[in-house]
Amino acid sequence: MNEKFFDLKKDKQDRMINAALKVFAINGYKHASTDDIVAEAGISKGLLFHYFGSKLGLYTFLHDYSVRFMKLELTTGVSSSATDYFEIRKQIEFAKMQVLKNYPYMQQFLDRCSTENVNEALMAIEGQRGVIKEVYASLKEQADQSLFLDNVSFEKLDAMLDYTISGLMCARFGDESFHPEMLYEETVSYLDMMKKISYTQ
Repeated sequence: MNEKFFDLKKDKQDRMINAALKVFAINGYKHASTDDIVAEAGISKGLLFHYFGSKLGLYTFLHDYSVRFMKLELTTGVSSSATDYFEIRKQIEFAKMQVLKNYPYMQQFLDRCSTENVNEALMAIEGQRGVIKEVYASLKEQADQSLFLDNVSFEKLDAMLDYTISGLMCARFGDESFHPEMLYEETVSYLDMMKKISYTQ
C-alpha cells in the first residue's frame, strides 16, 4: 500500500474508502469491480492503482483499515468499568453508530469478509479475520452474569441479540431515510426489553 495515500486530503481519502467499502460489501471480492469503485469515488482507475497496486491490494488495505478503525472505536467507546451486560451492548452499538456516520458500509464490509470464500482474498486477510470477533468477546466478558435469571442462557441470549441487531441493520439500511441514530435508538429499545425479562429484580 502506497503510504502517500494518507497525504491526500481526508475527504478524498474517505470518498475512495467509502466507494470501495460499498462495492466490496455489496458484491464480495470476486464480483467487485474496480470500474464500479472508481465511478463511485469519482476518480480515475490509474489513480486507484497508483495508491493500491491492484484490486487485492485495495481489498487488503480496506480490511486492515476497517479492523483498526472499528477496534479503536469499540475499545475506546466501551467503559472498562461497565459490568451490566445490556449497558455494554448499548455502548458497543453507540460505537458502531459512530463508525456508520463516517463509513456507512464498513460494518457490512467486515461481515462480508468474515464469509469470504475466494482463496486469494482469504489469504490476504487471514491474520486479522478474527480480530473484531475477539474484541467483542473481550468486551462482553466484562459482564456480570450473576445478574441474569437462572433460566436464562447467557450464550443463547447473546447470540439471539447478535442476530436481531444484524437483522435490524440489514432491514433498515436499504431504506432511503436510514439514519444511524434511528437504528441505534431502535436497537436500544430491544436491549431494554430483553433486560426487563432477563435480569433478577
